[in-house]
Amino acid sequence: MHWPELSAERDGSTWERLHLASQMIGKVKLANSVWTNHGWHIALQPVPEGLVTLPVDTGGRRFTLGLDLCRHAVALATDNGTRDAVALGDGTIADLHGALVGMLDRHGLPSGFHGVPNEVEEAMAFAKDDRALPYDEDAAMRLRQALVAMLPVFDRYRAGFIGKSSPVHFFWGSFDLAVTRFSGAEAPTHIGGVPGLPDAVTREAYSHEVASAGFWAGGAARAEPLFYAYAYPSPEGYAGSSLSVGGWSDELSEYVLAYDEVRGASDPEAMLKRFLEESYALAADKAGWDREALERAPVAP
Repeated sequence: MHWPELSAERDGSTWERLHLASQMIGKVKLANSVWTNHGWHIALQPVPEGLVTLPVDTGGRRFTLGLDLCRHAVALATDNGTRDAVALGDGTIADLHGALVGMLDRHGLPSGFHGVPNEVEEAMAFAKDDRALPYDEDAAMRLRQALVAMLPVFDRYRAGFIGKSSPVHFFWGSFDLAVTRFSGAEAPTHIGGVPGLPDAVTREAYSHEVASAGFWAGGAARAEPLFYAYAYPSPEGYAGSSLSVGGWSDELSEYVLAYDEVRGASDPEAMLKRFLEESYALAADKAGWDREALERAPVAP
């Protein structure tokens, strides 16, 4: 399996552009959907060519929007077989926003959505963001290839849990691939405070005790990609414990493992698997989860 090189210094502009584009298409889904628990309905789904929304149903029409990182376009697919696209790399962020709205309008589809990014520091309205943010097709392709390499590891990890669990999906707010396991116990009310995100959304997302893990691609933060794991609420003795790979980050208040470290390992899949399983086991044991009732060996096809 090929684990491509990812570099925030070289690729950061492309990732930020993709982060903002992912927010636009995710917000279209949000504006035309009933709320599903923990916001799972608005997460993007990993597909071979990139990331795509779950179907949007409105006014007797059904459509999806996706980030096609092979064609380097925001791709529209509708229930009547219509296909359309706007280039990801053309013009400013405001131009990309206008092109997306125009494409939806051309096809008689709803084009109104909340016009300011969430979970982004000093967020600027899409329609007023005149930054060009250069887009490099190779950087986008390598990010897609990295997702292709790691997804089987996350899918197998997801399959080893029979309690309530999220799908393996991609959140456009934070620009990360995530999978979350639930113990079944209610959690204390979250304090909120996530930039640009209503506290009610955060509190509903963390209404129950979780152990979550994923891959953060940096996005608008221009940070080096990493794998992460955390528990909410954080049980006594959880923070700062030792894992065989990765370690605790005081800055992020979670366990992290650099993507570059995984990429450079003799067996990247095995290293990522250890990180996921060890960080979960630590959280579950410290919090007293009934692991025998919640876990199973992944079932072969």
